[in-house]
Amino acid sequence: MEFTPSAHQDTFTRDHLPPERLWPTLEFTLPELQYPDRLNAATVLINETVERFGADRQALLTPAGETWTYGEVLLRANQVAQVLTEDVGIVPGERVLLRSPNNPWTVICWLAVLKAGGVVVTTMAALRARELLPLIERTRPAVALVDHRFAEELRIVQETGTFGLPLIEYGGAGPRDLITLASVKSGQFTDVDTAADDVALLCPTSGTTGVPKLTMHYHRDVLAISDTFGRHIMQLRQDDVVSCTAPLAFTFGLGALVIFPFRVGAAALLTEAATPRELAGVVHDRKATVLCTAPTAYRAILLDGLEHLLSGVRMAVSAGEHLPLSTWIAMRDRAGLRIVDGIGSTEMLHIFISACGDAVRPGATGRPVPGYRATILDDEGRELGDNEPGRLAVIGPTGCRYLDDERQENYVVNGWNVTGDTFYRDSDGYFHYQARTDNMIVSSGYNIGGPEVEEAVVRHADVMECAVVGRPDENRGAVVCAFVVLREGVAADDSTRRAIQDFVKQEIAPYKYPRDVRFVDTLPRNPSGKVEHFRLRQLASAEPGQAGTPAAR
Repeated sequence: MEFTPSAHQDTFTRDHLPPERLWPTLEFTLPELQYPDRLNAATVLINETVERFGADRQALLTPAGETWTYGEVLLRANQVAQVLTEDVGIVPGERVLLRSPNNPWTVICWLAVLKAGGVVVTTMAALRARELLPLIERTRPAVALVDHRFAEELRIVQETGTFGLPLIEYGGAGPRDLITLASVKSGQFTDVDTAADDVALLCPTSGTTGVPKLTMHYHRDVLAISDTFGRHIMQLRQDDVVSCTAPLAFTFGLGALVIFPFRVGAAALLTEAATPRELAGVVHDRKATVLCTAPTAYRAILLDGLEHLLSGVRMAVSAGEHLPLSTWIAMRDRAGLRIVDGIGSTEMLHIFISACGDAVRPGATGRPVPGYRATILDDEGRELGDNEPGRLAVIGPTGCRYLDDERQENYVVNGWNVTGDTFYRDSDGYFHYQARTDNMIVSSGYNIGGPEVEEAVVRHADVMECAVVGRPDENRGAVVCAFVVLREGVAADDSTRRAIQDFVKQEIAPYKYPRDVRFVDTLPRNPSGKVEHFRLRQLASAEPGQAGTPAAR
């Protein structure tokens, strides 16, 4: 495999790419996917956008009424890049960890790292020290840029981990705050001349347990998702304002809030946290024209009768979990919005099957996004015909590259990226979702790994054993359901249930906690001693109370 000469002085990422035999097939079938050998994604997204559309265009909005122009974002990104290179001593190829909710300084830091030739490792602000530590040990960042409100968990990592990680906080006070350090810089910065196939992003997949999986994406990949889904499906305009509830640590949120709008000179509305009711109000007040969120939020907005607040939205996009047909129909009938559905993955960086406008077919996820092709494989890797359910597999300009991980062999099969979803393709080429085929629980758009929750539950002093599955839920798609064997003498009551739930919220990100906790005497096992999760799924799907004590809500 031939690479373009790298700009990276720190060769960590190229040194830890998968072996060539395990790489996915990559195809660049569209004219817009032909990229030069030298390419810095940040240069394209901010410098060239300012040159094309002007520095005075609005770029970033907040619910509080802030408006940042493209010129301001460019200045601040250059200043932060100066801090990284001049004060911290970052060299091209070193990793920089980001930890923050969605706000303008997160976007600025993301751009600055790429400008400096660094590799961005964006993490969710909700993660606990226990979850951050393996990510840090795997990626070995040179520094962490962290919102001062979310620095405590990283301080715990500093105290308990074996890998020293310098922190630079922002948004607080004091002479060492990043904003203060950046303010005295000139704002003149020459972006590093990275190769198109230099790694730009290390993206943690959500829901992993033990050693985390980290996907590796090039500078050209960042633009490729804009030139496929962004260009052909979202079709953003310069006057669009995009709202998205996904964190920037999720590639769905990164694309919707940074890559796609910045490519065309549109604006992004950044919300740190919002209930569906609050989201509808913010979308209305800040005049968002494009809304990207999970089906759970659309359902909640409909249930609250707030669809009138979406009257200014011209496009609604759904991802993160299966979009129920009833939600699609209700949003069409009550809000006049034909929700754009889609399926993507962190491994592929963004959405690869979707449809928009008149091409939307209710009940179907869509067809391959231009630039991608897809098929259905059986368990032996053979392609299946129409209307035969099997494993969804995709090829395009992006593909799975895990950071030095033997699980690469599970995701890439004969060049195809196999996503872990069961689909079938109809005779018109539309792909229809059936179910997840791995052990992930998709709840309100979040991927949650059952084994990770199990590990957290069994760390509770009163728990002897635990097995976790997903229980179907009308509002969330699925909820985490934990079957728990308690230690002898512990009361199987609501007090114990709440204690376990509260404990898990402190051990791992709170959204992963088991909303349904059921106490059982034993876990079903096969003759070899393995827990039979399929039996637990059957029990979880039954009415609450049939599998033990009533489910917690």
